[in-house]
Amino acid sequence: MMNRISHEIEHGKKIVDDAEFYWGWGTPAGKERLRRRADMLIEYGELEEGKTVLELGCGKGLYTKELIKSGATLAAIDISWDLLKAAEEIAEKPDYLVGDGHGLPFADNTFDSVVGVSVLHHLEVFEVISESARVLKPGGKFVFSEPNMLNPQIALQKNIPFIKKLLGDSPDETAFLKGPLRILLESIGLEVMDITPFDFLHPWVPKPLIGFVDKTGRLIERIPALREIAGSLIIVARKP
Repeated sequence: MMNRISHEIEHGKKIVDDAEFYWGWGTPAGKERLRRRADMLIEYGELEEGKTVLELGCGKGLYTKELIKSGATLAAIDISWDLLKAAEEIAEKPDYLVGDGHGLPFADNTFDSVVGVSVLHHLEVFEVISESARVLKPGGKFVFSEPNMLNPQIALQKNIPFIKKLLGDSPDETAFLKGPLRILLESIGLEVMDITPFDFLHPWVPKPLIGFVDKTGRLIERIPALREIAGSLIIVARKP
């Protein structure tokens, strides 16, 4: 696990200046994808004034900036100090902390929600979800968007080393399948409310085509067999 942590710290140093490019959030289509995911975290995580929320793996704070609009009290944590320094320039209100998701620096039953985007697949997922469950209050929500291993591009990118390196992935990151992920969440004691594939809007779709591609993709998401190859999974669980 220590090698994985050191890899992620080093990865943060390498990509900090061009993180939006590597993560796919900086293009016009990427920004639309970011807004959709932020809306999902706010809706499914029930983020609102009076709620306490932990954003796990906040990176440069691109999602943090959107989540604070909910009015919730937000703590944002990342293992990379280099990314957090950049985050403080983007979204100033949250409490930013350098920390390891494998051992969160919070007491049991602290947060109403734990949320994140594209972070679990970088880490030892059992340990991180267990820690997230620990710091959730009873009834608290666990909401993440993560890459879907059934998507053809994702499958190639996460499993072929030279493609992974070419596209800027860290050495250890992977993606998820719905079934094993559900079993894992339930084994930790979380009640799975939803794990659904979504998103056919690629970050490099030209701006004039974003509306058409997004609308078409959302229609495909309604077709059970076809939606299974969407790019991401929305994961919603609850602590009993």
